[in-house]
Amino acid sequence: MGCCTGRCTLIFLCSLQLLAALERQIFDFLGFQWAPILGNFLQIIVVILGLFGTIQFRPRYIVVYTVWTALWVTWNVFIICFYLEVGGLSKETDLMTFNISMHRSWWREHGPGCIRRVVRPSSPGTLDDYSYVSVTGCIIDFQYLEVIHSAIQILLSLIGFVYACYVISIFMEEEDSCRTK
Repeated sequence: MGCCTGRCTLIFLCSLQLLAALERQIFDFLGFQWAPILGNFLQIIVVILGLFGTIQFRPRYIVVYTVWTALWVTWNVFIICFYLEVGGLSKETDLMTFNISMHRSWWREHGPGCIRRVVRPSSPGTLDDYSYVSVTGCIIDFQYLEVIHSAIQILLSLIGFVYACYVISIFMEEEDSCRTK
């Protein structure tokens, strides 16, 4: 087999997807966004499964990866719609944290160029609690950073889906040719 086979390309794409999911997982943990954390965790597990299936010539694992990839694209389309407030969705809701906390995207306060100012509450009894955080000067708004992350995930997933289908067909052809001999 040559180095530029579909199998090698799928291994490379799975590795990129793994890195992108790990990066996204870190920032979702920093923002306490539990729904994306759960989704990223599943993505990491299934991409590892797809990587293992590709390396070990196990088409069933790649089929699981392929099915999950379709679901992952759907999830990321939802994330894009959520942050762009399409169809009645609002990024101001606690949907991403399962309504258990008031946390938001980590990028909201820590994006590139953002200047964060914390305004302490006026009541003297609550020293550790901050009532308002003012963020100004961001080069790019946090919702667009989240959309870019999801768009990259979609792009990698769609390319991975195509190559996974190709690799499955190659594995099946090789399996069929071995059976007929």
